[in-house]
Amino acid sequence: MAKPVVLSQFATLFASLAVAFAAHAADLTVGYQTGIDPSKVPQADGLYEKTTGQAIDWRRFNSGPEVVAAIASGDVQIGNLGSSPLAAAASRNVPIVTFLVAAQINAAEALVVRNGSGIDKPQDLIGKTIATPFVSTSHYSLLGALKHWGLSTSQVKVVNLQPAQIAAAWKRGDIDGAFVWSPALGEIRKNGKTLTDAAQVGQWGAPTFEVWVARKDYAEKHPEVIAQFAKVTLDAFADYAANKATWTAESVPVQKIAKLTGANAADIPELLAGSTFPDAQAQKSSALLDGGTAKAIGETARFLKEQGKVETVLPDYGPYVSAKFIAH
Repeated sequence: MAKPVVLSQFATLFASLAVAFAAHAADLTVGYQTGIDPSKVPQADGLYEKTTGQAIDWRRFNSGPEVVAAIASGDVQIGNLGSSPLAAAASRNVPIVTFLVAAQINAAEALVVRNGSGIDKPQDLIGKTIATPFVSTSHYSLLGALKHWGLSTSQVKVVNLQPAQIAAAWKRGDIDGAFVWSPALGEIRKNGKTLTDAAQVGQWGAPTFEVWVARKDYAEKHPEVIAQFAKVTLDAFADYAANKATWTAESVPVQKIAKLTGANAADIPELLAGSTFPDAQAQKSSALLDGGTAKAIGETARFLKEQGKVETVLPDYGPYVSAKFIAH
């Protein structure tokens, strides 16, 4: 009669191991991109896992629309994306909530034209091929720049390429220019010149920014995880703000960012300086999560509708933004 007992013990042991394995499997999947920002440091250090107590599966995506698709499918619970894909997602009623403004994009995204392309001024873009990832913040900035210059997409050939494809197409000589972010931006700048950047386009009326969003169902079930995730991010912003002079190409934080993103360490200090990373007080202000961000999403959506990129503009984007996850 010992045999059934042994089998029972093995069954119990197997069940215990299965539970233990499940406990160590990823509890949370986070979609990130290769934009250069201080939160890449705690990501590299495993600080998000330590603070939230979650096993995190970090998944790298090429652009915001890819992140949105993964969130919509339920594969990703928290994701990093730009204001243009955010506006498109909210306009399609994807169940997300913006809980943190990750960056206000300035010089971190730019339109670079190839040396020898014959492009010295905006009007020289007519008949040229310019690449950008469609429905990204860079795409939005490019469309905003063309509108400001009085040019249309029938005059300029705008092609849809992801950042890695842009770098490859640039090397082959297939494109005359590109509006993109790092690390592709750093590569194409080596033999090109900047015609404009997101900061200037923002002054012309089309500002762009990056956000962290969560699936609404996940945020409602795990508000403490979202709040802890936000705090780790804001702590990284504060560390950079206090020590940015020491974040040189050779510094430990910059080396960690370079390894995680694939960007050249030498380019990173300038790329970090190309964005503004709002602190907790700014996050909770009427300029951002307490009104301004929702308004900016609406303005972005209206522009995208003009360009035929979204079908519907909602009367209010407030339900897609919340300041409640930022500690007081």
